[in-house]
Amino acid sequence: MQVDPQQLVDNGFIIMKECVPSYQLDELRNSFEELVERQKSIWASDRNPTDPPGGFWGISAQPRLSFSTLIDSTTANAIEFCLHENTLGVSSQVIRDSKTVLKYITMMCNPVRDHGPAGWHWDIEPYRDGPLCGLQADMRANGIGTVQWNIAMYEDDVLWIVPGSHIRPNTETENQQLLDNPRAPIEGSIPVKLEAGDGVVYSNAILHWGSNYSTKLRRTIHLAFRPFNGSKYSYRPYINWNSDFVKHLSPWTQKTFEGFSSQVREEFDTVGWTFRAVVDKDVQGFLDGLATLHPVEEQRMVCVMLLTKLAYKVHILNRPDVSQLSDASARAGAIAWPLDSLYLLEEIAQQFSVNESDTLWSRFVPMENRLKSDEDQYIPGFQTGPTKYFFNDMPANYNLENFMVAWNI
Repeated sequence: MQVDPQQLVDNGFIIMKECVPSYQLDELRNSFEELVERQKSIWASDRNPTDPPGGFWGISAQPRLSFSTLIDSTTANAIEFCLHENTLGVSSQVIRDSKTVLKYITMMCNPVRDHGPAGWHWDIEPYRDGPLCGLQADMRANGIGTVQWNIAMYEDDVLWIVPGSHIRPNTETENQQLLDNPRAPIEGSIPVKLEAGDGVVYSNAILHWGSNYSTKLRRTIHLAFRPFNGSKYSYRPYINWNSDFVKHLSPWTQKTFEGFSSQVREEFDTVGWTFRAVVDKDVQGFLDGLATLHPVEEQRMVCVMLLTKLAYKVHILNRPDVSQLSDASARAGAIAWPLDSLYLLEEIAQQFSVNESDTLWSRFVPMENRLKSDEDQYIPGFQTGPTKYFFNDMPANYNLENFMVAWNI
């Protein structure tokens, strides 16, 4: 399936008719329904005493299955479709990268009772991902860093989007409409109407809306892909799956997932030695690492900003109150990081003593401080409430030289 990458750049989304070939649709539906039943059994058995009999299934407005944890050889086609030419292949085309990696695997389902609309939002948070306009400027200059997919097993019109909003901040009109009612259509928005088997690939920096979480049957695959051979460093560089399921897959698919893991580890190794250069005040080593992570010089300070977020997490992981936690989930929670990718950051943290990780963080603090204000900030359309972090703007008049000079202060 051939697509025009410029359509994603211009509009922020592309609708893919018959993304699921018609001859595969019934087979995939059957597999996903089996996976739903397995997850429902788990949620029912894990329910709290005050929960309904189905546990999370009966509570959530949008039950999601991380279905890679549920598959076996009889349902492996659910995972293998995620690497189809119409999914992985199209993702590689639109983000112009032959080393595209599948980073997120889940399925969105309908609730057991009507929950109505959610709120308009971006999947960007300033405390975690940095200022939206910085990420958007990096996209305009160097291409899309992450694409998401909704692939409908049944007719689905829940998702609405604002075309073109992935490369700009809100307009004043949009801000006012979001303040007035964040759960209603806003000016310029459109529904993404998917027939059974259709898919939409889109930038998750686009303003979007879950318009109605009703009991209408919904089984929609939700995926995310990112480049690993492009011109820029991607925000949220982790993978949100572990490899336990790989043994159930075909040899080719196993090899592909092993390649994904290898690429991600190689990039985190680069982050590790870049951090070592920062600790050692090795200017050339730092510049080399930065150029490896973000090959194009334009908007390279966005990469520094993203490394700042990672340096803070390494610093926290080496704090005794966190490093000594026996529960990996608790350690992942302490840094707001997916459990499946915790090992990647912990391997970096283990390369530094407590004092060295403190030093590492101290080198990045001047950048972090420029991402925040003394007063609370707020812009509607973000899932974060008021925060000291700037929602839109990168630090003005602050460059690599400023960042490195501060190491000697």
